Amino acid sequence: MLIAAIICLTLAAVTAALGIWSWTRPRSAEVVPLVLRSVAPIQMVAAVMLAAGGAVALTAPRQMALTALITGVVGAVGTVAAGCYQGAKVGAAMLSQQAAPAEDACSGSCAGCTLSCG
Repeated sequence: MLIAAIICLTLAAVTAALGIWSWTRPRSAEVVPLVLRSVAPIQMVAAVMLAAGGAVALTAPRQMALTALITGVVGAVGTVAAGCYQGAKVGAAMLSQQAAPAEDACSGSCAGCTLSCG
């Protein structure tokens, strides 16, 4: 249990470091840095979950430690997965909005336009 707890605490520190790195990046108008910055709070929450699981695994009796460790790891992985999915969904919507042509892109030049206006 000691090795699993140390691994969990190490992963918590790495996840927190990545979250802080994403959070402290300069603000940008580009989509990818915005998505990375939006996932930073979720990484911090996952780091707290991993740290709690690791701390309980170090101090609690074996049965409770195993349950807390599994709960912390599964919760952290699920939280990061859900946050990355939501960030990717918002990022894809932002990219498609940037790539979409303007509403009246055809007006005035219908001979060279490939869009169906009308």
